[in-house]
Amino acid sequence: MKVLLYAEGLKTIGKSGLGKAIEHQKRALEYMKISYTTNIDDDYDILHINTYFLKSYFLAKRAKKKGKKIVYHAHSTEEDYKDGFIFAKQTSKLFKKVLIKCYSLGDIIVTPTPYSKRILEGYKGLEGKKIVAISNGIELDFFKKEKNDRKEFRKKYGYTEKDKVVIGIGLYIRRKGIVDFVELAKRLPEYQFIWFGQSPLAAATDDVRKAVNTKLPNLKFAGYVEQDQIRLALGGCDLYLFPTLEETEGIPIIEACAMKCNALIRDIPIFEGYLEDGINVYKAKNIDQFESKIKKILNQDLPSVANQSYEVAKERDIKMVGEKLKKVYEEVIEK
Repeated sequence: MKVLLYAEGLKTIGKSGLGKAIEHQKRALEYMKISYTTNIDDDYDILHINTYFLKSYFLAKRAKKKGKKIVYHAHSTEEDYKDGFIFAKQTSKLFKKVLIKCYSLGDIIVTPTPYSKRILEGYKGLEGKKIVAISNGIELDFFKKEKNDRKEFRKKYGYTEKDKVVIGIGLYIRRKGIVDFVELAKRLPEYQFIWFGQSPLAAATDDVRKAVNTKLPNLKFAGYVEQDQIRLALGGCDLYLFPTLEETEGIPIIEACAMKCNALIRDIPIFEGYLEDGINVYKAKNIDQFESKIKKILNQDLPSVANQSYEVAKERDIKMVGEKLKKVYEEVIEK
């Protein structure tokens, strides 16, 4: 059994969550000793396809004609697209049609969470399709807190030991909650806020551009950084803030759980069932609740739940992801 792992436009998407997910797939297959290639000219038995652009669609069509088995990875939905970049709301219905046209080519569809699985099962055109929820996973062996993380993080980004530092992670899109992140920095000048990750501001909505161009003494934008710097930030901060409005999974919160980092997230359906308020994370529904809970967490008026969060990450280690992908590949071969 040999798998062709395909993703179109990796240079563009490489710094996104999707790019990270594809790297995790490679690692998961390596752990399971499953033979794979990324070269479309190689011979293969299963096409595992991650993108929905034109080349991806026609590659899947050609593979189907050749009798190849197709696993289509559904990383996106209309719901997580429409509150992102400029013109996304106006084009979301067309985007949904494109997704359905692509995903329907899969013999099995894989999607990161039970939440995104339920969304896809409600799409007209995907009725009767086998849809399996498998986390994009994290590399648990990599995301481990080190003794000097706090000191090194603060030295690198100019913070003192006494500073209370809140970090955010994501692209410059409204859906990630970056507008609320900046508003909270305005409301809470006694704390330091720093955002990791970026995307072209030309494609961002007006409110996001305004937020990113905000100048505050307690606000920094670190831009895109490599994974070792994300690990360092999670190990050195006082709070990971994830005010996202919609996700198909949200890998940074899993990374925060692996690092036993106190986390405050938005109370939205994607996180129901495994991230529980006051048990392994804290949740807020709106900006006022975020403001209140940030103060309580950083002043230790709420107990730390960081240690309990580790179990969430353990269940999503890429070794377990590899085992689940292997079962999908074996099933699709047998069909």
